[in-house]
Amino acid sequence: CALPIWLSLPSAALHILVKEEAQARELLLRLQKGASFQQLAKQHSTCPSGRKGGELGEFRRGQMVPAFDKAVFSCPLLTPYGPVKTSFGYHIIKVLWRS
Repeated sequence: CALPIWLSLPSAALHILVKEEAQARELLLRLQKGASFQQLAKQHSTCPSGRKGGELGEFRRGQMVPAFDKAVFSCPLLTPYGPVKTSFGYHIIKVLWRS
């Protein structure tokens, strides 16, 4: 049985991962006031992707944990979004594109 075409379409996003919701909300406010996503990711993200400005590269639906996946494939493009809670912590996400 083939998967529906939309299940295999890719996306690309940046994210900042932190342990505390309060910190995620503070970072989101800073982003909404014009702070650099990549700079804040380098300074605050606990994910190894933080060293690359939060860049996750291209991935497909179902490759990330469910809450993160749902947010990436439904939130507005190019707008910081969150916090999204997963087993890793709290994410601020910026979707660069999705097919």
